[in-house]
Amino acid sequence: MNGIPPRWATLATVLTTEDVADAIGTPDSNSETPVLRLAAEARAKGYDTLSLPITTEKWRERWAEMCLMAMDATDAEKQAATRAAEAWRLRPGFLKDEVTISRLDEAEGVIVMVSEWLELDSPDDGIRHDAEIALQQELAYASYLNIQSAILPPPRNRDHVASYARIINSCLTATPYLSLSVRLPIYNPSVFQASSPKSAFQTPSRGPAAAAPSTPTLVVSDSSPERPQNSETSLNATWEMWDLIRSMCDYNPRLTLTLDLSPALPSSLGVLSKWAAESVRYIFLPATTFIANMKGYPVLPKPTQAFLRDSMIARCFFFFVVFSDAHASRHSRGGESAYSQYVRYLEKTSPPVQAAQKPGTVEHFAQGYQDYLQAPLQPLMDNLPSITYQTFEQDPIKYAQYEEAMYRAFLDRPEGEKTVVCIAGAGRGPLVARCLAALERARHQATVFAIEKNPNAFVTLQHRQDKEWGTKVDLIFGDMRSLDVPEEADILVSELLGSFGDNELSPECLDGAMRFLKPDGISIPSSYTAHLAPLSSSKLYNEARSSKNEKSLETPYVVMFQNVNILSGTKASADGRCGPQIQECWEFEHPRTDVVLNARGLPLTNSHNARSAKLRFYIPHAGVLHGLAGYFEAVLYGNVGLSIHPQRKDQISKDMLSWFPLFFPFKEPLYLPSGSELQVSIWRLTNEKQVWYEWHAESFLSVQSNPTTNEELLLYSMGPMSPSPLPGNLPSPMADMTDPFLADSRSRRSATLPSTAPPRSAGREMEYELVKIGHTSLHNPGGRSSWIGL
Repeated sequence: MNGIPPRWATLATVLTTEDVADAIGTPDSNSETPVLRLAAEARAKGYDTLSLPITTEKWRERWAEMCLMAMDATDAEKQAATRAAEAWRLRPGFLKDEVTISRLDEAEGVIVMVSEWLELDSPDDGIRHDAEIALQQELAYASYLNIQSAILPPPRNRDHVASYARIINSCLTATPYLSLSVRLPIYNPSVFQASSPKSAFQTPSRGPAAAAPSTPTLVVSDSSPERPQNSETSLNATWEMWDLIRSMCDYNPRLTLTLDLSPALPSSLGVLSKWAAESVRYIFLPATTFIANMKGYPVLPKPTQAFLRDSMIARCFFFFVVFSDAHASRHSRGGESAYSQYVRYLEKTSPPVQAAQKPGTVEHFAQGYQDYLQAPLQPLMDNLPSITYQTFEQDPIKYAQYEEAMYRAFLDRPEGEKTVVCIAGAGRGPLVARCLAALERARHQATVFAIEKNPNAFVTLQHRQDKEWGTKVDLIFGDMRSLDVPEEADILVSELLGSFGDNELSPECLDGAMRFLKPDGISIPSSYTAHLAPLSSSKLYNEARSSKNEKSLETPYVVMFQNVNILSGTKASADGRCGPQIQECWEFEHPRTDVVLNARGLPLTNSHNARSAKLRFYIPHAGVLHGLAGYFEAVLYGNVGLSIHPQRKDQISKDMLSWFPLFFPFKEPLYLPSGSELQVSIWRLTNEKQVWYEWHAESFLSVQSNPTTNEELLLYSMGPMSPSPLPGNLPSPMADMTDPFLADSRSRRSATLPSTAPPRSAGREMEYELVKIGHTSLHNPGGRSSWIGL
């Protein structure tokens, strides 16, 4: 497990071409080069590194002279420019004064910014083509200098973002060792502007080139004056552009995101929560984002504070805050260092960061496990190694809850009556020790049997019996499903639960162990439930498919979720169709009395442990479905329980470490628009040898229903050659026969046929229907890719 880093965010300062030019014009005998001097000055000011453009203004001027034609140019000038452009297109390259960096030591640790004026999504084919060549040239030069990461010019035109994505995908192929980061504002800032942004270069009447905006401004094709300026469509615009870019680049892990926090964030961050599931590498934080506090020092608005704090813990070791224009003295007090000091303060006071540094918390325990896919245990097929037991035994909360449950059960036993306790699956003995502690607290006497099938762990139990327990415990070696115990138990205790409750075969194991229990005996746990929620995470999706094996995308994984976004709404939908954000799938209870048993007290089949669920989730904000998040809750005894349910775990078993959630991946991402409905089906299936899960999802959108009746729709579909009604409305046994489909159509709703609606009277509410917009394939049919062996 990795240690806690002293800092979660790496701070960088942005230098402009003017800063580099000034440094070149001011020689310093103490520094070998101007760039090395700028890097030393940045570190002296408290920055960890610096970011600077890889090219100078001279490169922009030469490119414009070659690739853009002035309207008043003479024929000779046009011919010369054309020849120069063709020569450059044939052999792209820089002149020495067109780049800011020329040495390996200058490039070390530097974040370079590709020329922001390159319009990779220009509506002009010629500009777009030449911008692509220029981009490839700049990235090739960055690779030559062993630069690891480059921030790309932002896309600005929604209509041509596919061209932008195609170019980026081509560059990722051409530069296999360079990571690229797309800079985007966190939402479309033009939602608050009256006019549309202009190109960095004028087309086709190409006049003087204007400087590119410091904050990318987008042309969103579906915007119109009639739409509310703070509509979710505008807030989603940049995320949808990013979604298209990364999808067309096939979720390349070397493609990341630079989020520009220049725009003021809304007070409610719900619509922005989708960024938590994205591969954000840099956060661009201009000085203009800061406001002055009462004393004149720069601080961030509260929504931006909250977003930045959450990002610090989510991004861990790969998170950079890039400051822009911090040296411009925009605030009356504090100077340039005040900005970085303030961000360090946010880092220090961030609750998630504080929790990660505090021993005993889940955040501290999980360092190194965040978003790391782990195969679930196969407890019946495999004998666990001692190190696995040791990891689980580090969880004081789980065993404290078990001890409390046993203590209360002992208190509820009749005084003076003999109690028999059976611990099914004793492992290395933590439950045995807690059982003896609970008996001592309750001042109760009991016979304790400890059963374990792992021959290696049984050696440890024998040592503990000799040194700690003595005759207080009777050890029994064997499988609880087949062995016999000397006498029936009053209390059966087990810790066979998995991340989804039943995914480590607790129901099947306890079916066999229930033979030990008296008719009025109790089980600890007495019940447990499985819960699901739809999840978005580009990182988990990439991890699951990294093996290039289809089976990996049909396998549930144990994961400590970090960079994820739960897509479902926190409340059920108004019409009652959809449930809460996280929904219950099914429940198992012990002991069961409705199972058909054979002569040995074992179930004849395992069919009683099959389950299925169909869940409906409301999706308030647009997102991409990458999988399902699985959780469990268990009732141990009375009101003592265990939970990893995100909304209830702190009330039931805070800081419990033993279980991370379960992740059910989908093979293909499914786009879900704002206001859509997601229907998830999941099955727990079994045969005589295995248990497995199958899962599937469908998406629907509520649309205004067409007042056209089903009869009119069907008659219209017959076309103009349909026979006319008989004259005089004479009855006919064929033409006038009642069609059972038409007769019943008024009472049905269809995902493909509009609902029948009588003419609306004034003031009548609009009617809506669900239209299917997508679905996934059935995952893991027949347990072909993943299963748990019986």
